Amino acid sequence: MSEQTRLPVDPPTPVAAFPADAELPTDVVVYGPDIPDESSLRLLGPPEGKRLLVLGAGRGHTAVALAAQGAHVIVVDAHHPRLEAARGLADAHEVRLELHHGDLAELAFVRADTVDAAISVHELGRVEDLDRVLRQVNRVLRTGAQLVCSLPHPAHLMLDDSEPGPPRVVRPYAERSPRSVGELTVHPRTVADVFSAFHRANFRVDTLLEPPVCHDLPSPFWSETMTLVPATLVVRGRKEGV
Repeated sequence: MSEQTRLPVDPPTPVAAFPADAELPTDVVVYGPDIPDESSLRLLGPPEGKRLLVLGAGRGHTAVALAAQGAHVIVVDAHHPRLEAARGLADAHEVRLELHHGDLAELAFVRADTVDAAISVHELGRVEDLDRVLRQVNRVLRTGAQLVCSLPHPAHLMLDDSEPGPPRVVRPYAERSPRSVGELTVHPRTVADVFSAFHRANFRVDTLLEPPVCHDLPSPFWSETMTLVPATLVVRGRKEGV
């Protein structure tokens, strides 16, 4: 078989479903498929000795990576299976996580001004009331502490690349109606929407990234569209003083 010959492949897993069932490393935070990770972006800073809030358990990779580096990690998720997956991964790596079942905005169990940083990997894109979540996260963070999050990029959500050939534009950029992605519901927001939501919640956005694809090794999420349009938006905001 020549190097130019390509065998038929299954349609890619939609980026908006990340991390889905992807096998991710447990020694570094991964913000999205096929983009630079925390070892390159350095958005959180050294986790050791810090009290960190993880919004959305995924399969536990983010929380375990932070706990393995010496952080006290608090994980909040509304889905029991995800929390159990995180618990199992933590046990396998012999680290401890503080796991809480509940809506991402239900943070009453965390005292105000006691968290050193918060992180969410693709989970805030599935939140209907983003303002409510950001207000609660702001309440529990120390002044000057950061919230780092990644979301499906709104430009990528315009496209359907599930079929062979050029991607099709299936919705306007500013279309805010929910989009079904497998069993998930994603709430598209423009970059301006996200920036404004952070501002309303008293965060100063100091980093806004649209990372390009960083390698050519295919992942379950890989599609040619990822070389044309950013698939992941990464935002860091810091809690402003009163």
